[in-house]
Amino acid sequence: MRSEAEVNRAVEEYADMIKRVCFYHLKNQADTEDVFQNVFLKYMLYEGGFTDWEHEKAWLLRVAINACKDYLKNFFRRSVVSFETLKEIEAEEQDEHREVLAAVLSLPAKYKDVIYLHYYEGYSAAEIGKILGKKENTIYSLLSRGRERLREMLGGDGIDE
Repeated sequence: MRSEAEVNRAVEEYADMIKRVCFYHLKNQADTEDVFQNVFLKYMLYEGGFTDWEHEKAWLLRVAINACKDYLKNFFRRSVVSFETLKEIEAEEQDEHREVLAAVLSLPAKYKDVIYLHYYEGYSAAEIGKILGKKENTIYSLLSRGRERLREMLGGDGIDE
């Protein structure tokens, strides 16, 4: 079990990222808070070590994504995100980016995860592959197909690689 200082450091460092990941999967602030607490509980109880901070960050992302998927499997609500709800967690986002984010959130999970991790969290295809347990070339294909779907949804060439 990790010390209180380790858990507090991890929460301070990764809380925003984990909340964003949970929110974009769950589309609900209350559910996000529930899963967020479970992610850091798992972190606290995890006995294994991490090779570096990037490994720790990737581990937390993977746990958060899996926890969200498990929560949705056992939860009856699968709703669409309203713009009012998005404002709650993304006050810093500019108005023109809301339409793009809403489109990203409406993508199928296999595209949504890779697009979000690449464009919003800044991960490379190789890093996303490690986090999601997929081959790097698969990630490139998913990014390409996801961008194409976004172009169709947004009606143009607004997505740059």
